[in-house]
Amino acid sequence: MADVGVLLKHWRGARRLSQLALAAEAAVSVRHLCFVETGRANPSRAMVLKLAEVLDVPFRERNTLLLSAGFSPEYPESELDAPSLSAVRAALETILAQQEPFPALVMDRGWDIRHANSAARRFFAFLRSGQPASPPGPANVLRRMFHPDGVRPHVTNWPEVAEALVRRARREAVGGVEDERARRILDEVLAYPGVPPGLRSLDATVPTLPIVPIRYARGDRRFAYFSTVTTLGTPQDVTLQELRIECFFPMDEETRSHARDLAEPGAVSP
Repeated sequence: MADVGVLLKHWRGARRLSQLALAAEAAVSVRHLCFVETGRANPSRAMVLKLAEVLDVPFRERNTLLLSAGFSPEYPESELDAPSLSAVRAALETILAQQEPFPALVMDRGWDIRHANSAARRFFAFLRSGQPASPPGPANVLRRMFHPDGVRPHVTNWPEVAEALVRRARREAVGGVEDERARRILDEVLAYPGVPPGLRSLDATVPTLPIVPIRYARGDRRFAYFSTVTTLGTPQDVTLQELRIECFFPMDEETRSHARDLAEPGAVSP
């Protein structure tokens, strides 16, 4: 495990803060912060947590910072099906159900899909009906969007969507274990056949459009969605902080109509 000073310096660089700016925000001296980063001083538990808060370090990596400084972890990591998270599961199910008949899903920081509403299952089953193969590995948003056997053949503006996803994935993947997993998945999907090499060298800091529509087509049906991503506002658990709720909203009446049609019994073949 890296020294706490090295890790703090990494996060300061990821957040693009100078030592002076971080010291001012955390109400510590620049000299002491410099000593901590270079290993000449050992920070207290309170100081590690304060610096992590200012740097907006995810809970999983805050635990890593504490461990590297010789302290016990602060934040628990529960399984999503744990009894203690029953209220959160009920809230997630309510959000997913309220999005019907439009798709919604819950994913983690590695882009693995943890839950999806009936509309999402219907919609993606409709797009992939008749396709014999599935993308490798667990259900994952990036694999589903980039793999030739996923939904990529049905996304009519795929280059635009792919670029936006790559930029987003790189902006989010700045930290430790979970972000390393996301980076590995991103490297994997960028190596799929037919993916333009230029996507590997995109600058993640370039601003993107506030809304990137995703346009799908299969047969004579056309769908135009945009999505919003929601996180839990006050999580105190690693698992909960890493969840992302993505809801798809129709951009036109044609999409609304087709989504309602897919909700009819027997509309999608098994």
